[in-house]
Amino acid sequence: MKAMIFAAGRGERMRPLTDTTPKPLLVVRGRPLIVWHVVNLVKAGITEIVINHAHLGEQIEALLGDGSKYGARIQYSREGTALETAGGVAAARHLLGEEPFLAISADLYIPQFDFTQVLDVLHDKDLWGNPYPAEKRDVCWLYLVPNPDFHPDGDFGLTLYTVNNDGTPRYTFGNIGVYRMELFDGITPGSHAKLGPLLREAAERGQVGGEVYTGPWHNLGTVQQLEQLNAPLSPRPASIQ
Repeated sequence: MKAMIFAAGRGERMRPLTDTTPKPLLVVRGRPLIVWHVVNLVKAGITEIVINHAHLGEQIEALLGDGSKYGARIQYSREGTALETAGGVAAARHLLGEEPFLAISADLYIPQFDFTQVLDVLHDKDLWGNPYPAEKRDVCWLYLVPNPDFHPDGDFGLTLYTVNNDGTPRYTFGNIGVYRMELFDGITPGSHAKLGPLLREAAERGQVGGEVYTGPWHNLGTVQQLEQLNAPLSPRPASIQ
């Protein structure tokens, strides 16, 4: 499986830091955000990585290179202006190929996420080995997270392992997902297109699977949040003898 890391955003809320440094290169706990992803993907055996970039993207390429120093093979999809998530996938389709792929946002800090779990979530056959009709099988698998303070109403409901638009309780899309390329068939390469509407339409058809991830998850959005993540850890209390 290949992975795509979305790294083309401008990071307006992180200014002035992002005036001179692309958001994926901001350092958390001693590593740039995007390096956390690359290292953990390789650890899971996912070594073919595509990264899209726009704002200050040459800095990302200068740091990561071809990925060989991390045990990866990295290719870049260079966007003159950011094309949004679905637009970014369409522009990188020639690099990703037609098989299901993982996509994650570069500005996530998810140091304990085990990427081996994404390798077998989209199934083509039922439990008895019968192929699913194309219109019945899931076109994507989303990792949802408990609603953070900045998004208390969530995005989707979840019934067993089926993601829906209206169910309760509601969860927030964690910007981690596995996708079939057919989801992006209607997007012209080079056009701007968001992922959200595609997910809503697929969920309405009952073709979105998913689960809730409850490990550490941070969508880095403010300078204050970056400072909090980098704050010294509190020492453990001395044990009582």
